[in-house]
Amino acid sequence: MTEPISLDRALASFTEQWSPRIVTTVNDYDVRVAKVDGDHVWHVHDHTDEFFLVLDGELHISLREPAGERTVVLPKGSVFTVPRGTEHKPHAPAPAAILVLEPTGTLTVGDRHDEVPDHVDATTGHALT
Repeated sequence: MTEPISLDRALASFTEQWSPRIVTTVNDYDVRVAKVDGDHVWHVHDHTDEFFLVLDGELHISLREPAGERTVVLPKGSVFTVPRGTEHKPHAPAPAAILVLEPTGTLTVGDRHDEVPDHVDATTGHALT
């Protein structure tokens, strides 16, 4: 990409929930945007952290950590990194938009996951059209 990318325009180009679009790459990482609503799926990325930035709305991320289960709440403009190996489940109580940074080829449902519901797209990201 040699031109600026409007995140608003990128998000307006699709309607599917939990189905990220790759807006650009940085070294070996994809920068993905997604519309989210409701529950994702419990999953783990064994070999990579997962970075979230909330562009609009609010995102909750439940975490299963050695000390127990907890949920972080991310309002618009917040960032959070889920450490590699941490089981987690994103949830949006109302429609929201997020930006995620992950190594190229990383599945949205991680290396290990619960059964994937129909509304969650198990993908490495879709090209922006």
